[in-house]
Amino acid sequence: MRNTNRLRPIFLTFEQWLPRWSLQHRLCFSKPVRVHSNEESRADQFKTRVATGPRFHDFDSEMGNSRTVCFETYGCQMNVNDTEIAWSILQKKGYKRTSDADVVLLVTCSIREKAEQTIWNRLRQLTAMKKRRLKTSVPMKIGVLGCMAERLKSELLEREKLLDVLAGPDAYRDLPRLLSVAHGGQQASNVLLSLEETYADVMPVHHSPQGYSAFVSIMRGCDNMCSYCIVPFTRGRERSRPVSSILGEVHILSEQGVKEVTLLGQNVNSYRDTSEEQFCSSEPGQLSRGFRTVYRARPGGLRFADLLDRVSLIDPDMRIRFTSPHPKDFPDEVLQLIKERANICKQIHLPAQSGSSTVLQAMRRGYSREAYLELVDNIKRIIPGVSLSSDFISGFCGETEEDHLQTLSLIREVRYNVGFLFAYSMRKKTHAFHRLQDDVPAEVKQRRLEELISMFREEATKVNSALLGSTQLVLVEGESKRSAQDLCGRNDGNVKVIFPRQEVGGQPTDTGTDTHTSPINPGDYVLVKIESANSQSLRGHALSHTSLSDSATRLPDHRHDGQLASVSRHGV
Repeated sequence: MRNTNRLRPIFLTFEQWLPRWSLQHRLCFSKPVRVHSNEESRADQFKTRVATGPRFHDFDSEMGNSRTVCFETYGCQMNVNDTEIAWSILQKKGYKRTSDADVVLLVTCSIREKAEQTIWNRLRQLTAMKKRRLKTSVPMKIGVLGCMAERLKSELLEREKLLDVLAGPDAYRDLPRLLSVAHGGQQASNVLLSLEETYADVMPVHHSPQGYSAFVSIMRGCDNMCSYCIVPFTRGRERSRPVSSILGEVHILSEQGVKEVTLLGQNVNSYRDTSEEQFCSSEPGQLSRGFRTVYRARPGGLRFADLLDRVSLIDPDMRIRFTSPHPKDFPDEVLQLIKERANICKQIHLPAQSGSSTVLQAMRRGYSREAYLELVDNIKRIIPGVSLSSDFISGFCGETEEDHLQTLSLIREVRYNVGFLFAYSMRKKTHAFHRLQDDVPAEVKQRRLEELISMFREEATKVNSALLGSTQLVLVEGESKRSAQDLCGRNDGNVKVIFPRQEVGGQPTDTGTDTHTSPINPGDYVLVKIESANSQSLRGHALSHTSLSDSATRLPDHRHDGQLASVSRHGV
């Protein structure tokens, strides 16, 4: 910090002097001024020193080289990817990443009040730590990044006087400058939303401990404008990353040995790349039958089916997933591709939000209960044995007991494998905030949420019990959290599978069984025979090592032994 204090007057003097010098320099051409030779010599020397001296970026780079940064990530997988992008940008400026850093950056979520309250609580803890470090040689700097910075910019700066940096989701390129301003003793913020920013040229620094899986952002923002959702206001309009940039990143990940890639976007299957003229046409994109949008259909562009096709061809032993989609963007060509490609997981996230057509209309979801169920039937017809997951909101504005019962019946009818359930939390700026009443009491929201969870678990137990005796292809993640003697991983349906740690042989071949055994490590594909099940996970024992391509040819039906089910509870 002492070095920063010495530099500060230089910056201020130079910035104050430069406009005045430029003005005088321009005026001297219109009005000659006599200058003595010794004064002229000193002026020339000064100009030379200014011209050849260090620039701002030189000081900025040096500051980065002496700084450490720590990221704390909250919320969805998009925030995990944002963290990787921000870290890539700061790493190039010389920052070091440690757990005990002098710069702490919170990558935040605004989707619900509970998520924001978590951040407010953490900021109070950090500001208390900062006060204790004010007298040290390297004072602590605190920054808020992402959706909460975008939504609560002025409130954050006013309430948290010791907050140093605010950066919205489209301002991560500006982080080095913002931190330089903060190191100079001033608050710095940039929360401008962009119509173009996709960070296409920034290679994220993936920070997965095992390194077997990675998330690849393919688009940002959302245009759906669902009445309950804050995302369009915190992350801006939809824009898609160029396909060449995405394919380049996936190629690099494949070369690094990554075994699973998840394509990310707020509305991932509405992907539309118009970066190249050859992609442009007058044909509008296809929607699922019976679905509509609040915006006019946009013509042209390379669509999600095209991207998914190209990504899946890069590495046959790399699993491909995608999240989070909207049900409206599942034309048959996407479903057929998922069916045909062995390395595209036969698991689809299909957020319903409600089982009541009345509530769906109030939510501005663009479909009815009947249209949603027709889509489910079409998916199951094209992709036999597909696993479905979903999101549901309990207690939305105007929801009646009858509406709630219809949601329960939808869960029973569809039989999802994973559920993300939330009690409704009204957000400012949304359509619901301006036009609807948050009229369902908190205790009623809570009771309905509990009933939704109970229904999910009931159906999950039935579905998973049907898998006893089946063989599942599992990508190993690592040691089980509950026992060091067990390993865990996920099957094609994205459900956790737990099995004892042991050495196993290779998969049987046409020439016989491989009797050589070896340990099972994170990133390995193994075949696991299922012996027990509950609503959250499957248990079994490992049979053999395998690969994704080998298991697809030798065990073509390993995915289709039945659906799997588990439930996650949020927003309670």
